[in-house]
Amino acid sequence: MFGFTEEQVAGFGMTFGLGAFMLYMLFIIGELAYKSKAGKTGTFVLFFVLAFGMLGFVAKNIIEKMWGI
Repeated sequence: MFGFTEEQVAGFGMTFGLGAFMLYMLFIIGELAYKSKAGKTGTFVLFFVLAFGMLGFVAKNIIEKMWGI
């Protein structure tokens, strides 16, 4: 597709596509906290708990880059 290999397209989707999706999920968590009037502590808990999985994905990419995997 447009001179790119399947591996390049998949790599682009995994980095930028999922990155954009993760930013959208953070927006949704913020809206959820705002509409539920969660307060500072509730908003922190929502972001910490719901965004914890995203942190693992980002850490995996950083570790792969550092170790050259």
